[in-house]
Amino acid sequence: MEILPVKAPNSDRYKIEAKNLSYKLPPKYNEFKWVGKKLVNNNNKTSTYLLRNVNCEAKPGEITAVAGPSGAGKTTLLDILAGNIGPSRVSGHVLVNDMPMKPANFRRISGYVTQDEALFPLLTVEETLMYSARFRLHEGDNKAKDRVSKLLNELGLDHVAGLKVGSESSRTISGGEKRRVAIGVELVHDPSVVLLDEPTSGLDSASAFHLMHLLKSMAKKQDKTIILTIHQPGFRILELFDKAVLLSNGFVLHNGSLHLLEEKLKSTGRFIPQHVNVLEFAIDITESLAESLNSPGESDIEKCETEQKSDNYVPNKNINKEILYSNSPLKEVLILSQRFCSNIFRTKQLFLAKVIQALLVGLILGSIFFNTYTNPKNLELQSQVGFFAFSLTFLLSSNTEALPIFLEERRILMRETSRGAYRIYTYNIANTIVFLPFLLIIALLYAIPVYWLVGLKCEFSAFAYYTLVSWMIFAMGNSFVAACSALVPNFLLGMSFIGCLIDLSETNVEKSNKIPFIYENVSTLVCFL
Repeated sequence: MEILPVKAPNSDRYKIEAKNLSYKLPPKYNEFKWVGKKLVNNNNKTSTYLLRNVNCEAKPGEITAVAGPSGAGKTTLLDILAGNIGPSRVSGHVLVNDMPMKPANFRRISGYVTQDEALFPLLTVEETLMYSARFRLHEGDNKAKDRVSKLLNELGLDHVAGLKVGSESSRTISGGEKRRVAIGVELVHDPSVVLLDEPTSGLDSASAFHLMHLLKSMAKKQDKTIILTIHQPGFRILELFDKAVLLSNGFVLHNGSLHLLEEKLKSTGRFIPQHVNVLEFAIDITESLAESLNSPGESDIEKCETEQKSDNYVPNKNINKEILYSNSPLKEVLILSQRFCSNIFRTKQLFLAKVIQALLVGLILGSIFFNTYTNPKNLELQSQVGFFAFSLTFLLSSNTEALPIFLEERRILMRETSRGAYRIYTYNIANTIVFLPFLLIIALLYAIPVYWLVGLKCEFSAFAYYTLVSWMIFAMGNSFVAACSALVPNFLLGMSFIGCLIDLSETNVEKSNKIPFIYENVSTLVCFL
């Protein structure tokens, strides 16, 4: 059955072109190695090039496949074309409709699907697409619903629309369906340019062909510019490519049609074996093919091809115009708050565990320091310090289990904000608004048993003040964990970092002339925020 386009062909058409594109990693300093029995400084001042003088282009209405062996520079090239890599280590030019690309603007009119699908596992497939549509579309919720309904039909996700996306540990949909959800998130605003990193990786042949046929239909019927990387193309998938860019060690060995690639292989004395397609064969012999070519790069054959212009191609010159956000800050906060609540209400086990934890700790601490403040004989400095030290330890460390959640959300936050879905400060405001009531409930459940069992001042105003302080420390600890998740690369390093700072914040240092002034206030966590 023929796949219909989601909407009428897009009026914006974009040609992407890379000219003399090179990308290098900074040199490595202060590296040491053992030479015999001596430790020698192994400074390497030479830069490592991942791409060298890359010239290629992708036109609207076509699928351009970037192929090559592992480490050839495919994903790096795609990251640069997507505007995800800054210009500091990139030389050359990326042109959009013959004009220099402005990454911030280009990211908003394009869609980039990476290999790792950064999606909320507790949201359903339909909700995932719906929230993306509400962020990216200007027309309102009714238009977003229509768009999502058409996308679900086109992507073949109708039968799993009500299922949760799931994670690696709890799968509810297949890998191919999850990949299509990730693609749908980037297609929801109908981008004119779509970039995909290994879209067929991990899929069976039928799912891979269905996905590629869908992309081909979009390219032809909607004049979309589609660029993708691929590692092992099959025969049926190969027929859907309009152009291939073959990379090897950062060099372009071929930039043109597959027919021209076959002619190039024959001109170098190589013949394609039976049951092996031309692109797969070229990937297998890239090393020897690069040696047989006089200068890796764009040959005369490809130059002639890339200089051919389509007669009906009219470039859109509005690529660098300023693009505004789809929603007002207030509406962004509202949508983000709804998404936060959806995730929280579906983690009832975690909230229930925190409730039980608060009650148990309150009862245990209350029993340990029972009537400490009621009985004057028990009112000793050591007991006071011990009670508040235990209280502070619990209040600050009880939020550390949120670190992996924040680390997972960080990937989604970076993707959505880089694509102009919403502002970063509206995300922080919505996060605070949603989590404060839940933290207040936990603070109350902790304060009620511990306050009266310990025998603190028997006044409601004093109890309210103690609860308020506990609530604020809970909120500060939650914000501290969120801040740490933005600084650390992984969970283990984050836990070590948070544990170190919490230990320092609980240190009681008496004022003394022998102690430097900077360490006298080390007991307050505010110093580290």
